[in-house]
Amino acid sequence: MTKAWTTACRLVIAAGLMLATSHSFAQQPDVGDQPGLVADDAYELEPQFKKQMVLYRTTEPPGTIIVSTSERFLYLVQGNGRAMRYGIGVGRDGFQWQGLLNISKKAEWPDWTPPPEMIQRQPYLPRFMAGGPGNPLGARALYLGATVYRIHGTNRPDTIGTAVSSGCFRLVNNDVADLYDRVPVGTKVVVRQKPGL
Repeated sequence: MTKAWTTACRLVIAAGLMLATSHSFAQQPDVGDQPGLVADDAYELEPQFKKQMVLYRTTEPPGTIIVSTSERFLYLVQGNGRAMRYGIGVGRDGFQWQGLLNISKKAEWPDWTPPPEMIQRQPYLPRFMAGGPGNPLGARALYLGATVYRIHGTNRPDTIGTAVSSGCFRLVNNDVADLYDRVPVGTKVVVRQKPGL
């Protein structure tokens, strides 16, 4: 064999391996959606992601939820320059968004029906899953307008502070239950990519 032929064969094999690797990577489960996994309630969040009252300047009125995806925090405005801050998991690359919505519905231990576009990306997902400890939506869900997005709990507390979801905002179950009790349907939700007033 000539040197050029050997080099060409190696390139074809390498390209085939890269395609196979890319295809298998695309088919790997989203670490944020593991139906049936029961949350480890003993998981210890990093200190900055634990629920806490913080100083927070904003022109939004008390009761407003502000999601800062770049910071991985959700703020519930309290007024007087303060907010309750929760650590969150956010959408992975290509699934981050911003906008102004309202909470249109609330649910305890919500059922989960992955939308068709999610099923297309992740065909291993169930078409329906009843609410409960193994449900990826966790203990509570706050539905955002007429979108497919929610603020919800998670059965993967280790994903708080990361960007792995399909666009929803996840909190540990204790935190989402606390938020759920503090806000009514109709609450204004501001989603921002970058911090700001």
